[in-house]
Amino acid sequence: MKKTLWKAVVLGCVLVPFILGGATAKTLKIGSMSPLTGPYASDGTDIRNGVLTAIEVFEKEGGIPGYDKIELFAQDTACDPKQAVASANKLINLEVVGVIGAYCSSSTIPASETLAEEDIPMLTPASTNEMVTDRGLPYMFRLCGRDDDQAPAAAKFMKESLNAKTIFIIDDKTTYSQGLADGVKKASEAIGIEVLGHDHVNQGDKDFSAVLTKAKSINADILYMSLQGYSPGALMALQAKRMGVPSQIVTQDAMFQPKFMEVAKEAAEGIYLTYGFTDTTTPEYKAFEEIYVPKYGAIAAYATYAYDAATVLLKAIKATGSTDPAKLKAEIMKMDFDGVAKRIKFKENGDSGSTYIAFIIKDGKFVPYWHPEKGLLQK
Repeated sequence: MKKTLWKAVVLGCVLVPFILGGATAKTLKIGSMSPLTGPYASDGTDIRNGVLTAIEVFEKEGGIPGYDKIELFAQDTACDPKQAVASANKLINLEVVGVIGAYCSSSTIPASETLAEEDIPMLTPASTNEMVTDRGLPYMFRLCGRDDDQAPAAAKFMKESLNAKTIFIIDDKTTYSQGLADGVKKASEAIGIEVLGHDHVNQGDKDFSAVLTKAKSINADILYMSLQGYSPGALMALQAKRMGVPSQIVTQDAMFQPKFMEVAKEAAEGIYLTYGFTDTTTPEYKAFEEIYVPKYGAIAAYATYAYDAATVLLKAIKATGSTDPAKLKAEIMKMDFDGVAKRIKFKENGDSGSTYIAFIIKDGKFVPYWHPEKGLLQK
């Protein structure tokens, strides 16, 4: 009898707020999509952490009017197209109002088609393949640059700064890496760099001796390495050094990850890579650094872009007082502000542009080396 009475009291305490017409807690749900497991998990985790940092900043500043909290539902795509579509469907069922992601273009492209069916805005911080924004999806936005921006910048750097006359290209047949490699081949040929070969490896390969033996025998001025993530890139760099491949290694934005240097060690020294320019001296970057680094560690490739992507979405919701996709798009297209990674202003197709520069890995750090307009930054 006492137990029944106690249950009645507890139930009454739970129901009173509803009986009296008290407002229930309302959560703003946003999603993220990135590889949280597998070989690209570090990059995917950086994306999730960038979004979490943006949420933390907004909540410290009072949150979004009408909502008690902002919650992130982070989905693991594993850089697999089928898993990415499943993740998109899960986020639809969770009724998120926008999605930050994905990492691999091969995940972003099919997932965005699924989200587009429900008019859910998607902002990618990392997918660089041209087709991400060239399909005309009305609610697809990109914070990073494009392959057809990066490839010509890489070719220009190799020609003007490294005096390259010949190049040998390797990619791993993913949408991102092969698309970029094809762009580098085209851009190199256009400015007089002879392409002596363009070979492919497979995702998951760990032994690159066959392709590196070929690269060594060809002895091009440049070995251009276009791979999906830092882990295979680090392994290839290590094996190239052990085998005595004489070519200068140049690579791309996927290697802009501190763990690339941790794995490749001395083999990483002297490697060049292209990545979107970020001014790390700005107040916006410093403020982000103060919050992010103590909690998540070194800032890697796409944490800043993910933070900016989430900031764009949350700013739009706050400014419009709505989650209606048409209203959010109209607000996003008006934006023009200094983000952490770069200046944020969108073009009609959803791109926001990027200036790619070349870095050199020196003493275990990514050091800005060359700018397409300013030339050499380091001697």
